[in-house]
Amino acid sequence: MIQFWSFIKPLLEIHKCSLVIQLDDMKHAVISCLHANLSAVEAVLGDIDRQGIETITCLGDLVGYGPQPNEVVELIRDRKIETCQGCWDEDIIDGLDACDCSYPSQLAERRGHIAHQWTTEKLTDENKEFLASLPTSIRRGRSLFVHGSPNSQHEYLLPDMDAFAALERVEMSGADTLFCGHTHLPYVRELGNGSIRVNIKNASDREREDIKMTLPIRRIVNAGSVGEPRHGGVNATYVIHDDIKNDVEIREVAYDIDRTCEAIIEAGLPHVFAWRLSNGFEFAELAEDASHVCER
Repeated sequence: MIQFWSFIKPLLEIHKCSLVIQLDDMKHAVISCLHANLSAVEAVLGDIDRQGIETITCLGDLVGYGPQPNEVVELIRDRKIETCQGCWDEDIIDGLDACDCSYPSQLAERRGHIAHQWTTEKLTDENKEFLASLPTSIRRGRSLFVHGSPNSQHEYLLPDMDAFAALERVEMSGADTLFCGHTHLPYVRELGNGSIRVNIKNASDREREDIKMTLPIRRIVNAGSVGEPRHGGVNATYVIHDDIKNDVEIREVAYDIDRTCEAIIEAGLPHVFAWRLSNGFEFAELAEDASHVCER
């Protein structure tokens, strides 16, 4: 009996270790919109590490607004985190003409220009090359990872988007679950368990029988923002996806906001960037022209 146990115990230990690794691999973290906020990025990565999650996908916008663009890009590179290109990443490489998004005011647009110029001057050539090399999407099984939408890094998939349009975005991607960022608003939206009924008339103007199409369940998961939360709170947000259970958890992580705000001021960036970080607001300024739309 003792001999049998001495033989089987190592096998059980090996099996146990393999099982733990497999369970860890069931989950992966999705982060987005880091915006050169090193303190927030370090806090979120620390939270992920403490849970034993090894697979991380980043949905872009590594830079912009924040004071530590090189440090954040280099941290992502050092960790070898698979990353797709965000709208800020694209604009730093291609210039602001690449942007087709809108600003809430002319004042906000001017501040965006200041942040763009400052970031462009601070980023090293090596880190610019890294941003330029990023793909616009990442596909993993039946999941697609993008920054804005399958159409563009600049398109917003808002939580209250028309249901048919939202379903169209997921269907055209060929995925069951579409992971995105860009809005800075974390949410999980399930689409499906419904149907579309179409009544068709032929050339002779006779009605044909209704055609009914059942819609499959599809899902949009927005990871929110690590570096510039805009969900009404000041904590960084990201999501964890369980690949086996297909569950999604939205997580909030506190970080040293004062450290980032002080760095923004010291860098000479617009002070309002620090103010809105400390309040969790998207638009900290009053619009000079609320109807202004960027048409670059």
